[in-house]
Amino acid sequence: MAIIDLVSWAPRDPQEEFVFAYRFPETNLSTWTQLLVHESQEAILFSKGQLLQRFGPGKHTLDTENIPLLRSLFGIPFGGRNPFMAEVWFVNMVQPANLDWHTDSMSIQDVDYHTQLPLVASGRYGLRVVDAERFLVKLVGTRSTFTASDLTDQAHGEFMTKTKSCIVQFILQHRVGFKSISAYLDQLSTYLREATAPFWAEQGLELTKFYVTGIDIDTATEAGRRVHEAISQQSAQSITGRTWQQEQMFGVAQEAVQGMGRGTGGGMLGGIMALGMMQGMGGMGGGVMNPQYNQPTFGGQQGSGQQGPAFVQDGQQPQQQARMVYCSNCARKYPSTSKFCPYCGDPYRPCPNCGADNAEDARRCVSCGTTLQQAQDRCPSCGQPVAPGMAFCGNCGAPVITANFVCSRCGAPMPTGVKFCPRCGKKRD
Repeated sequence: MAIIDLVSWAPRDPQEEFVFAYRFPETNLSTWTQLLVHESQEAILFSKGQLLQRFGPGKHTLDTENIPLLRSLFGIPFGGRNPFMAEVWFVNMVQPANLDWHTDSMSIQDVDYHTQLPLVASGRYGLRVVDAERFLVKLVGTRSTFTASDLTDQAHGEFMTKTKSCIVQFILQHRVGFKSISAYLDQLSTYLREATAPFWAEQGLELTKFYVTGIDIDTATEAGRRVHEAISQQSAQSITGRTWQQEQMFGVAQEAVQGMGRGTGGGMLGGIMALGMMQGMGGMGGGVMNPQYNQPTFGGQQGSGQQGPAFVQDGQQPQQQARMVYCSNCARKYPSTSKFCPYCGDPYRPCPNCGADNAEDARRCVSCGTTLQQAQDRCPSCGQPVAPGMAFCGNCGAPVITANFVCSRCGAPMPTGVKFCPRCGKKRD
């Protein structure tokens, strides 16, 4: 059997997987064996499971003068070339910073959506061997080569448990919602590095870098995909300004139109049902298919938001902002500044709340449901509607004469609700 006289290890191409530790394949060494340790390496000599000595960078001779334990272990005479059985381990002291990590699904009560969200996190970290002996005993064991993938696989369970626990604690303590979690990745990375560093120190390693690159919805499960779809749909509705009810109605209408295009009876029936539902939910002039914020505003309000009064010069009437409304007679759209529909000539009767056009006999607004005054009695001076029983106009203060009856004695008109003639005092017949 050949006696090995030179022991060394040169790492492979840096583009290949990073190797933390390497065991020299031959164990039949002589007492004059030359041990060559490169920079960023440390060599450890074992025999019969016992640590004999550690060697730093440089060239070393393995003999009884340098390693007195060899004499007691093997009885080798001083200066002899008798072989002995030993293992030489090379430990790579370079710090790799490209180790990837990721967690499996973790459920968190989110403060933005007020529900449980399945989240996954990922990132990178860097490690450096600081205690080669502890590293070999704790992690490497009897392997001949210990790579980065061996390290991540062996420490995955405990490391991931600590990482997930720290992420959940950070989110709950700082009340960070999913919408703003990306703004806290730097703080979260520092928090996780400080929390997980003691775990790696127990393995003889130093955690040099730790980054959280992303926290996302777990789409690997059906529940996660439904949550992701719901959040995407909510974002789209917020951008387009449509509500969930409107999205559902648009979907029903689209399916009905497609069915009608195929000429099927079900498609025709679906189209009729969709039209009936749209009319029942506000008609073509308002409701679900026509949001209130598309209607003109009155009294300085638009939808639910408040607006300041328009600039008005002395002696001028305030100008209303022109909006598009739907005619209650022909359902065609025209500006709210018009007093009559330019298509059918029907008068514009605006709702005092939302400004939607209503029919003359409408008791409630077709868009917002506000109760409408019955404009049967009007002021003879300014023409504004007057509620039944009112003696004076609320707009100009002129006396109101709603001549539904005349006095049988003097012929004077008797307003609605008056029991005695205002001219001669005769009781109403």
